[in-house]
Amino acid sequence: MRRNPQSGERLRPIDLARRHGLSTQAVRNYEDAGILPAADRTPHGYRTYTALHARALDAFLALLPGHGHGTATSIMRAVNHGAVDDAFHLIDESHARLLDDRRTLRAVEKALRDLGPTTVRDPSVRPEPSVQSGPAAASGPGDTFIGPLAGKLGLRPATLRTWERVGLVRPRRDPLTGYRVYGEADVRDARLVHQLRRGGYLLEQIAPLIAQVRAAGGLEPLEAAMCDWHARLSARGRAMLTGAAELEAYLRERG
Repeated sequence: MRRNPQSGERLRPIDLARRHGLSTQAVRNYEDAGILPAADRTPHGYRTYTALHARALDAFLALLPGHGHGTATSIMRAVNHGAVDDAFHLIDESHARLLDDRRTLRAVEKALRDLGPTTVRDPSVRPEPSVQSGPAAASGPGDTFIGPLAGKLGLRPATLRTWERVGLVRPRRDPLTGYRVYGEADVRDARLVHQLRRGGYLLEQIAPLIAQVRAAGGLEPLEAAMCDWHARLSARGRAMLTGAAELEAYLRERG
């Protein structure tokens, strides 16, 4: 367990580094970045630190897991410049991002639940009325065409074409007719996009999830990813609490 120095103890960079598992260069870099208050100097120009610097380093290292390096650095800079309200604003923004991530996770889970099993071909589904189907236009199990798919989702075919342009659905083309043919995976992707769009998510926000579904090979393998996502958000939330406690200790030390 890390021991904090006594208030009157003078510390060399190596002392501060060892107590926090860092290199002396990292300690100097943190001071130069404003994460630590400016150190005193000996007559020969050597840095000397105190308990206050140890508290500052405790706070920064505790803030890192919950807020990330950039935000943690900005928080410490603000505190060290006396702009505590600015630091609190940064913390509030970080908590807001965590809340948005939680809402996104819930929306994704709801979308996946609403999808249910991957759609299989409905025998009643036929190609668009204007299509004169021939042998080349015959579809395999689970395949459908843009008109029937749009009708089932309550969309216009133009919407599916837009999703195709941005890579959210990737129907193949019949080599003879040029008609779009949506396989089971394409139908799954279109339904997932539709659910998330109904939840208010932008196409650029949906794209990473669709990529993950494709990489996983379907919806079921995403269950592990959802559990991991939950765990990471929970860990982030707890890390924010730890960071808040250490920052409060540093603020009390500063007076």
